[in-house]
Formats: sequence, structure tokens, C-alpha cells
Amino acid sequence: MICYNCGCELSEHDYCTGCGADVAQYKKVMFISNRFYNEGLEMAKVRDLSGAVGSLRQCLKFNKNNIEARNLLGLVYFEMGEVVAALSEWVISTNIRDKKNLAQDYIDMIQSNPSKLETINKTIKGYNEALRHCGMDSYDLAIIKLKNVLSLNPNFIRARQLLALLYVNEEKWAEAKTQLVKCAAIDTGNTLTMRYRMEVDEMLTPVDGDGGHRRKKKEKSDTITYKSGNEIIIQPADTRSSSGLGVILNLFLGVCIGIAAAWFIIMPARVGIASTEAEARLREVNEQLDARTAQAEDLKSQLETALDQTRQMEENLATYEEHSGSMSSSYALIQAAATYLGSQEGDDLSSIADYLDDVDVSDLGQDSSEAPLKLYNLLMEMAGPSMATQFYDAGYEAYNTGDYEVAIENLERAYQYDPSNGDALYYLAQSYNHSGDETHAVQMYRKVVDEFPDTEKAVKSQGYLEQLTGSAD
Repeated sequence: MICYNCGCELSEHDYCTGCGADVAQYKKVMFISNRFYNEGLEMAKVRDLSGAVGSLRQCLKFNKNNIEARNLLGLVYFEMGEVVAALSEWVISTNIRDKKNLAQDYIDMIQSNPSKLETINKTIKGYNEALRHCGMDSYDLAIIKLKNVLSLNPNFIRARQLLALLYVNEEKWAEAKTQLVKCAAIDTGNTLTMRYRMEVDEMLTPVDGDGGHRRKKKEKSDTITYKSGNEIIIQPADTRSSSGLGVILNLFLGVCIGIAAAWFIIMPARVGIASTEAEARLREVNEQLDARTAQAEDLKSQLETALDQTRQMEENLATYEEHSGSMSSSYALIQAAATYLGSQEGDDLSSIADYLDDVDVSDLGQDSSEAPLKLYNLLMEMAGPSMATQFYDAGYEAYNTGDYEVAIENLERAYQYDPSNGDALYYLAQSYNHSGDETHAVQMYRKVVDEFPDTEKAVKSQGYLEQLTGSAD
């Protein structure tokens, strides 16, 4: 541990042996910060990512310059699928210490992989679109969108929790439990996952201890019970006596009744039954036909709905593709602002300019009240004049030495950051002219004449224009 005042190595005393500063409270703060860092590290090792985030954030509250804690917090965010939060922590880390810092390796790993950046961009857009679908009660579309997001980033905890919640809303308890189990495998200590899991497990638990099945009570012994299909038939047992005279009498009466029934009842009844069966069969065929017609209409309606949803998704996809560069421009703007804030009196203007060259202002929004555009305008207002002066000096020096390629590059950037610098525009035209690029030279001379009239530069530019256009003719 080093002294905050002079940088001398501290001893066991409560004062610095180098400068004499009182470091008792400073030591306590550093010890508390290191304790929270160790807790976060232990939690991260057992995949308690939520707990690790809490401990590491507490660590940074006590010591915001703890590079190891900030880099570890970025890794935990990245493992949870929170790529933007991870990049923010690593950018801050690199601005605190720009050399021998693992955070720069993490950032380079992502920036050097365009497909990875595109995947991150699609993941963020897809999750936001799923939230909008939920707000419009389009839960089916939200589920589809979240599945696409998780196919790109399986560790995105928030997306997986939202998908589980949508399954709960549709009472698909098994699917919800599957998602929550995956969430727990990624982050074992997430309280929101535990809460959802408790609710789902409660719904999946049977009501009765024996699985919801109860045995039928035994019927009385004077009944006969048997099963026919899905129905249970109960009928009284036959307790009639079987004496010989009764049997003969019953047999005779049965024969007589049978003959009479065959003549007066059975034949007409069979004809009626046949007619009834034919009518019933006809009704059944008509009902089946009506059911098939209704089913066809329903399938047609479902097909039209699916086509409408497909068209809507294609329109949304086209909208997303129009703004695919917004994340890259915002990240470059953050890098430029962080470099400016971390530099000493603007001594790193070339790096700031390199980052600003990657910013597409149209991606930051059309409304001047939007925060990214405000930040860009403020940064241009604060750093623009200094950058313009630096590039002009470098370009003018290169022009005087005859290095016109370097002069063109620097003078273009000088004019870009300070459009009121007529000298930069004039010497840019001269550099194009001396390098043999007459087309661009004519364009620049005309801009000098149009934007800086009634000046010596405009008179000279007009003369060069007449010479160049005359030789072209």
C-alpha cells in the first residue's frame, strides 16, 4: 500500500514515513475496499454473479481507482450478458491506467471482431424490441424475439428471466422451469431467479400427497361392478331362486312372449331402427362436413395473421438495419470524451480526433435534445479549436517542406474542426494544386472564394482558378 500524498510505501505506523501524513483512516478505507474485492472474487469463482456485482460495486465506492476490481466487475457483467455495462467499466479502467491494463485487451478483443460487435448490437436491439412487444401485450412476438436473442447470447440473464416470466404468464410451467434452471446455472445467487423458481415449483407440485389419485371405495357385496370403456357399470346381483317348477313356467312364458314380440314388435322395430340409423349417419356426415369447413376457415385466418406478423417483422428488421451503426458511433464518442477528460490540458488531441472520425453524427439522433448529440457538440466546442490549431500547424509545416500528402491530411482535419480557418482551406487548395490533383484544387479554391470573399486569399484563389480552368479548357 502506498501513500496517497507522496507515493511512498506505507509501514505499520499510522503515519507516512516519507511525508508524515496521517494515513490511519486511509488504511481503513483501503482495507475495507480490498475486503469487498476478495468477497466479490470468491463469489465470482462459485458463479454467484449477482453477489459478486454487489461486493465489487461496494469495493469501488471505497476505492474507485481499484483497477483489478473494476476489470473483474466488467468480466462479471460480460458473463451475465451485460456487454454494454462491461465495456463501460473497462473504458473507465483504461482511462485510469492506460498501460499494462488487461481492460485494454478485453476491449481490443471485442473491437477486433466485427461479427462480435454485430452480435452484441443485435442482442441489445432484440431485447429492447421484446420489451416493446410486452408493453403492447404481443407476448407471442416477445417470446420469438427473446429466443432469437438467447440464440445469439445464451448468458443474457435478463432476457432469459423475461422469457421465463412470459412462459409463466401463459401457464407453461415446465418451459418456465427450464429457463430458470439455465439462469441458476449461469448465476447461482440471483434472487429474482430464485423467486420465479419458487412460484413455478409450487405450481408444479401435485395437490394430493398420493399424486392426486384416490382409490374408489369398495362397493357393497350385493352389487356387481365392471368397467365398460371409460365408464364403471354397477348392477344388482341376481338373488332369485332357481326351483324346477319356476324354471319350466318361466321357459314357457318366455317362448310365448318371444313369438309374439317377433311378430308384432321386432320386425317393425328393426325397420324403424334401420331408418333411424340411416338418418343419424346422414346427420353425422353433414356435421363432419361443417366441421371441416370451419377448420379450413380457421386455418385460412391463422395463415393471414401469420403473413401479417411476418410483414411486420420484416418492416421492423428494416428499421433496425437503418440504425445498425448507432452503437459503434456512441462507443467512439464515449472513447473521445473519456480521452479528453483523462488528458492533461488537452495533450492527447490526436487520439481524440481519431475517435471523433469514427463518429457518424446522423447515428446520434436528429433531435438536438438527445444526450449523445449534446455530448458531441459540447466536445467539439471544447476541444475543436485546439485540435484545429494543432492540425493546422502540422499541415502548414508539411506544406512548407513539400510533403503535400501529409499537408492535405492535416489541413483537411484543421478545416473540419474550425470551418472559420480560411488559411487552412487556402493551403489545402495549394497542397492539392502542387500535388497535381487539379480537380480537388479547383473545388477548394472555389470554396475559398465563396466562403472568404474580399480577402487576399480569395483574390489569389481566383487567379489560380482562372489558370486551372483555362488549362482544362
